Amino acid sequence: MNLGGPETLDGVQDFLTRLFSDPDLIPLPFQKSVAPIIAKRRTPRIQDQYAKIGGGSPIKTWTELQGKGMVRLLDKLSPETAPHKAYIAFRYAPPLTEDAINQMKEDGVTRAVAFTQYPQYSCSTTGSSLNELWRRLQDLDPHGSVKWSVIDRWPTHTGLIEAFARHIESALSTYPAESRSNVILLFSAHSLPMVVVNRGDPYTAEVAATVYRVMERLKFSNPYRLVWQSQVGPQPWMGPKTDEALTGLGKKGYKDVLLVPIAFTSDHIETLFELDLEYGHMAKEAGITGLKRAESLNDDPIFIEAMANLVADHLRSRQPVSVQLPLRCPQCKNEVCRRSKEFFANQQI
Repeated sequence: MNLGGPETLDGVQDFLTRLFSDPDLIPLPFQKSVAPIIAKRRTPRIQDQYAKIGGGSPIKTWTELQGKGMVRLLDKLSPETAPHKAYIAFRYAPPLTEDAINQMKEDGVTRAVAFTQYPQYSCSTTGSSLNELWRRLQDLDPHGSVKWSVIDRWPTHTGLIEAFARHIESALSTYPAESRSNVILLFSAHSLPMVVVNRGDPYTAEVAATVYRVMERLKFSNPYRLVWQSQVGPQPWMGPKTDEALTGLGKKGYKDVLLVPIAFTSDHIETLFELDLEYGHMAKEAGITGLKRAESLNDDPIFIEAMANLVADHLRSRQPVSVQLPLRCPQCKNEVCRRSKEFFANQQI
């Protein structure tokens, strides 16, 4: 499960319409009416951004590679549950959640794991995908022919941390040895509206946990900060913003900064356009001449192995969800959230 992305420029408006129609991601007044208007207005700008990274999002390609690599290893790690097959269920672009369910029904699947590709849980990402999965299952599998369990978060998984750390070490090795330990590590994650944070969403704590474990693995070799990107609209979002952090560091005379996309498991527009192009240009204007970015996880064998180990351990546990999933945000009033959490937590595996 992941957000997805338009593979072509023609798919941008539909992608944005679904995105802005999701109250779990971006709560808006009069959402159903307003979302198509916002999407149409933003489409030309976002199409231009996708054009600058090759004409579409690579997230489906990377997700397919990750899934195929994972199940090859999983068949060996867990032969008692083999053969395994990976299905893609994107939230805002094809193949959508309903596409995955329909394909699974055609294939005769009776046991499935909803595996989030957001390592850090948020009601606006994994929560939204699970809510959508629950809604679609009510229509497409009302008799419960498929037994589900959920990998709903994995922010401190050993393999994930190792993959991030090695990518950082690889990027740091390209700086001069005499200044390498002074390079600032700027961990950048997708921001959240403050209304979501104040509701009690665990995302910020889980992202911070990932960052801390990575720095622990690196023996705290470099100065670092956690910053937030991709804010949309006038409502308050989490800060500090990645772009403002870069500008501020540049004004203070810092020259060497390594951007680390810490909440994404593959390249997409937030890394290829926002971090590489938009923020890259901004950093140079601010005087940061040594800005670089750690490579995304993509098809890194260490990361693929981490996913396979995670799923194998999950299958052996015979637990439907983590102990955290049933706990709702203290200020949550979303009835769909309550029902979807109960549905998955009560699965008999």
